[in-house]
Amino acid sequence: MSDTEDVLSTAALWRAAGEQVAVATVTETWGSSPRPAGSQMAVTKSGKMAGSVSGGCIEGAVADAAMKTIETGTPQLLDFGVSHERAWEVGLACGGKVKVFVERLN
Repeated sequence: MSDTEDVLSTAALWRAAGEQVAVATVTETWGSSPRPAGSQMAVTKSGKMAGSVSGGCIEGAVADAAMKTIETGTPQLLDFGVSHERAWEVGLACGGKVKVFVERLN
């Protein structure tokens, strides 16, 4: 089973147990990026997390966005890169760029 299948299986189990869940997926990378496109992370409203979209450097910001998406139901496309002022805050100062799509599981 691939890492992506593990994350989706875990998210499905959490959802089946009544948790509210969002899934974040790396849709695009450029330059130095810790995780390839297709990498996923699942987040629950209660704070559980599975998988990885960045090896840690932007996961806090992605988890915050996932919580907002769980609340609102509105998907988000997050864009992190060195030109983005949050890049230094979240630790993406490696010269790369990452786009992450966040959606709520219903």
